[in-house]
Amino acid sequence: MSFAQDERRALVDSMREVGPDAPTLCAGWTTRDLAAHLVVRERRLDAAPGILIKPLAGYTEKVQASVAADTDWDKLLADLASGPPIFSPMRPLDRWANLAEMFIHHEDVLRGAADPDSEWVPRVLDPGLQDALRMPLRSMSKMTLRSMPARVTLRSTDGADLASGGSGEPVTVTGTPGELLLFATGRTPVAVTFDGDPGRIDAVKAAAHGF
Repeated sequence: MSFAQDERRALVDSMREVGPDAPTLCAGWTTRDLAAHLVVRERRLDAAPGILIKPLAGYTEKVQASVAADTDWDKLLADLASGPPIFSPMRPLDRWANLAEMFIHHEDVLRGAADPDSEWVPRVLDPGLQDALRMPLRSMSKMTLRSMPARVTLRSTDGADLASGGSGEPVTVTGTPGELLLFATGRTPVAVTFDGDPGRIDAVKAAAHGF
């Protein structure tokens, strides 16, 4: 079983535990909305492109709202748990295409009710999962860091520089690969530390939260 499959199973378990109306880190989305998003992404080839292509987003949002409203909660979770169907182009790429997606959204559920200004103690991840998250961190950070108001370097707790982007004075963000991935996709709370000019750090934090 791949790490993507492990995270998918854990995500479904967490959703089932908190129920369909629990908050998530995705602004305005409950766990039901998040489950519908993931099901549409993998099972509605007509609507999935709108997740990334803005001119198509309106149709995607309409389909997602319909799926969330009209699908039984247990059915939503069963569809999510079963993974990409045989007709989905994601099926052969599941271990690569879905690792970051399942990990990030699992944390969206786990941290959904947390106070963003409180100290967050993240779950302890398998070392193999932490290592596997380095690749999606590098690829996703190319997009999310490029407009940062500082030259941001993402550094793992073992001292490895995993990604960088932006322009201006340097700011280093240090954490595990999992926490850095969450930071790079605008999540909060997140367990990372910052090093650099205080004003520039504040600007980086504000920009990250706006992703």
